[in-house]
Amino acid sequence: MAEDDNIREIYERHALAFDNLRGKNLFEKPWLDRFAARVPATGTVLDLGCGSGEPLAKDLIGRGFRLTGVDSSQTLIDLCQTRFPDHQWIVRDMRKLPPGRTFNGIVAWHSFFHLNPDDQRAMFPVFAYLSAPGAVLMFTAGHFAGVAMGEFGGEPLYHASLDAEEYRALLAQNGFDVVAQASQDPSCGGATVWLAQRFD
Repeated sequence: MAEDDNIREIYERHALAFDNLRGKNLFEKPWLDRFAARVPATGTVLDLGCGSGEPLAKDLIGRGFRLTGVDSSQTLIDLCQTRFPDHQWIVRDMRKLPPGRTFNGIVAWHSFFHLNPDDQRAMFPVFAYLSAPGAVLMFTAGHFAGVAMGEFGGEPLYHASLDAEEYRALLAQNGFDVVAQASQDPSCGGATVWLAQRFD
């Protein structure tokens, strides 16, 4: 099994520990503010790799958006459903979302970077067909091209990234303009963040 194939199993095995360890102080708020400012009031937001729904989905719900959360872990989705029963929560691999429904905003925060480089490239057409006109896309990536192995629950945890120029090219090819980008943002836990908007 490739190292990137066991992500779902790791998060499912350690779901409750992940929920306990996940910081809830919302240091991501400045980026969420930028994202939310471009989403229509009461708009729809797709949270890819939503985890247990806290703190990002909780914040977006609090702003009045209609949330659809997708995660491959049944346990994490069950936590979301318990906490926010008025929103939609789906157990699914983000790579296998079908066309047919669009959203005003898409977030893939600390989830997209678990995909291998080829799967990341293949996600950009998915982002495009899931996006309503003018939709906002925000995702986190690595700060250099290649694979970086982390660790969670005593198990190796796969991360990968393309280089910045390739992300820019893929966004443009799929109808997005880069609005803001930061590499290893010190005010956001060192996250490398991309914020883009559909220009059609």
